[in-house]
Amino acid sequence: MTTFQEMGLNPEIQKAIDELGFVAPTPIQQQAIPQILSSEEDLIALAQTGTGKTAAFGLPILEQLSVESRTIQAIILCPTRELCLQITKDLEVYSKHLGNVMIQAVYGGADAQKQINGLKKNPQIVVGTPGRTLDLINRRALKINHVNWVVLDEADEMLNMGFREDIDAILETTPIEKQTLLFSATMPKEVRRIASEYMHKPVEISMGKTNEASNDVEHQYFMVRASDRYLALKRIADINPDVYGIVFCRTRREAKDVADALIQDGYNADALHGDLSQAQRDTVMEKFRRKQLQLLVATDVAARGIDVTELTHVINYNLPDDPEVYVHRSGRTGRAGNKGISIIIAHSREGRRIKDLEKLIHKKIERKQVPNGQEIVERRLFATIDKIEKIEVDEAQIEPYMDTISQKLEWMDRDELLRRFVSMEFNTFLDYYKDAKDLNVNESGRGERESRRGNVRGFTRFYIGIGQKQKLKAPNLIGLINEVTSKRDIEIGKIEILRNFSFFEADSEYEKLILDSFANEEVDVQISNPENKDSGERRGGDRDKKRGGKSFGGKRGGFEGKKGGYSRSGGKQEFGGGRNKGRSGGGRSGGGRRR
Repeated sequence: MTTFQEMGLNPEIQKAIDELGFVAPTPIQQQAIPQILSSEEDLIALAQTGTGKTAAFGLPILEQLSVESRTIQAIILCPTRELCLQITKDLEVYSKHLGNVMIQAVYGGADAQKQINGLKKNPQIVVGTPGRTLDLINRRALKINHVNWVVLDEADEMLNMGFREDIDAILETTPIEKQTLLFSATMPKEVRRIASEYMHKPVEISMGKTNEASNDVEHQYFMVRASDRYLALKRIADINPDVYGIVFCRTRREAKDVADALIQDGYNADALHGDLSQAQRDTVMEKFRRKQLQLLVATDVAARGIDVTELTHVINYNLPDDPEVYVHRSGRTGRAGNKGISIIIAHSREGRRIKDLEKLIHKKIERKQVPNGQEIVERRLFATIDKIEKIEVDEAQIEPYMDTISQKLEWMDRDELLRRFVSMEFNTFLDYYKDAKDLNVNESGRGERESRRGNVRGFTRFYIGIGQKQKLKAPNLIGLINEVTSKRDIEIGKIEILRNFSFFEADSEYEKLILDSFANEEVDVQISNPENKDSGERRGGDRDKKRGGKSFGGKRGGFEGKKGGYSRSGGKQEFGGGRNKGRSGGGRSGGGRRR
């Protein structure tokens, strides 16, 4: 086994490592540190989040840093404020015995003038987020035209967050002669582009296959109806009383709604999303780090840069649109030698996506059954008994009360006392889960323990008065339903797009919501009857003539699909096909996935 002692680092750096209790480097550190120390070649390092990448580039940079020089020698770019601060803190710890080493963090959401004042003190290393870094370069407060090292940490995340142009502009200001170190968990084409344009014959090292998930993470999925996601989440939390994890949601609205519901239902949870101020965000994160919260409900953007090593679970309330995002999510658990579980709450039409993820991460995602009420109550009961067995009794504190307690309870024997204790602790769970329904479904959407003729909620078939003539496509139709109903988790079934009109199936639970939501829109939506198939073409043609080719708008503004799209606010009446002419309506993009 290689040790840090065998790497020949500066004794002052080694002293800091020893004080941290680190003995053996992680696999990425074993490969990256010697490579950076012995060569000036550019480096691409592929490794999961939480594998010790900061030390992998930080230790060799500190080893070669000119402490006497008062110029910026290294610029480290990372995606978020939290990661920026974490890298800065780690480098300060590693360099604390080196003497006059200064590291300055620059990031958005904080006073720029304070950061400018810090730069005036001539730090040797600057750690920054792309937006603030470029801003300070443009202000001429940050000069990186003589740096020796450029580090792109979590490069894929920075590009996913839309920092491509900022990164290009920053890299163009750096000198030709430098060492570029790119660290990334995945290797999409945009990361490859950065490497090809700004790196010279880079050496590439990789921990396992590209996108491969950590061996310390177990992957599971539960299959339920889309409308039962929240119930499934609560049962997952209840069956794991010591859960300490992140629940990932697709949108900030969903994150807020899920967190609010959990709090109202008595769970130790809070939300992290883009609507929070920096002060609110810091408060939530501090509570989470101190384990005052068990569940942090977050969007992908808000959770980037969170550095918590002891998470037991990552729960995907919704699967991300980009499969590689799942790799990052699951990488938040199973860190620093700990084991973790990545859970997907899937609905019945996501079976194919689960299999695609298995191919991506090179791991099996195991199907699990959502626990029933009896299983949850038993788990909670025995978990509490375990805690009682292990609790430390402060004899001095409790002794003054023991006589009174004994007198009040002396009429009860041991078994009666235990029964009352269990009832006091578990009556709530017993009442809540009494006659609780089975949430599990198979890939057809039917309950696994229900008969085909049982009480199974199905799909309602709807008619909608737009079709191929308006260049309607399935993703645009799903996006339109999402926007008009203001609900993104309606499960959509079969879609049939015809010339002047279309049909779609949707979860029957939302039948009234869909009809009511479209009632104020000029597009005609109604429950499909058998005669729709015959008469719809004529009705659709009549409506086209009546509108005279104008777009229907309503009060909600223009709707744009992913590639142009259908305008609902006074523009060209069509889906897809180039630039949308109804942009004045300010509509949101509705090109979604089938849910």
